[in-house]
Amino acid sequence: MLPASLLFCIASETYVPEPSKNHDLHGNAPDASPVALLIVDMINDLDFPGNEYLIELAPALAENIASLKRACKQHRIPVIYANDNRGRWRSDFPRVLAEATRTESKGRNMVQRIAPHEDDYIVLKPKHSAFYATPLDVILTYLQVKTIIIAGITTNSCVMLTVSDAYVRDLKTLLVSECVAGQSEEDQRKAIERMEKDFAAKVVRMQDLDLEALRRAS
Repeated sequence: MLPASLLFCIASETYVPEPSKNHDLHGNAPDASPVALLIVDMINDLDFPGNEYLIELAPALAENIASLKRACKQHRIPVIYANDNRGRWRSDFPRVLAEATRTESKGRNMVQRIAPHEDDYIVLKPKHSAFYATPLDVILTYLQVKTIIIAGITTNSCVMLTVSDAYVRDLKTLLVSECVAGQSEEDQRKAIERMEKDFAAKVVRMQDLDLEALRRAS
């Protein structure tokens, strides 16, 4: 006769059913798309050392990302914001947005141009990568994403670490050259070279981005 402990294990493995998958993550991920646009750290007051180059680029960068976002929406591609938390952690994105748009914020105009809409997804992150200790993995899984288009700052820090984490998850990554920026031209060039060489990122110009073809191919 088998020991009671073994019988319990067998019974547990045999009769406990697997939980059924909730296909929209309890209403938190109602979209489905093989492609998503990930906007990294653009809700930002740009108040950090070495910010001069980014402040100069901010108006054009915001306009380019806003155009990219509009195009993605037209092709039913969901938009996800991954942003640094600011101050004491309270999982409070409205407060992060309010801080970035206060009157004295150097990034105020940029943030107002590309602030999230009601149907966008938002992830707050504690470290550089958008994947580290965030629900991004889960959201992408439920959205059925295979390719992520990445926009935001900075190319040589948070963008690159996000790309590297996407690479180890076997996600394809596209960088739109007009929609990412580093803290200098040299930082930008070196970071893009590294992401292309080591993390299989593909860099494209906005005019060459065929979103409908991308959806079909993913």
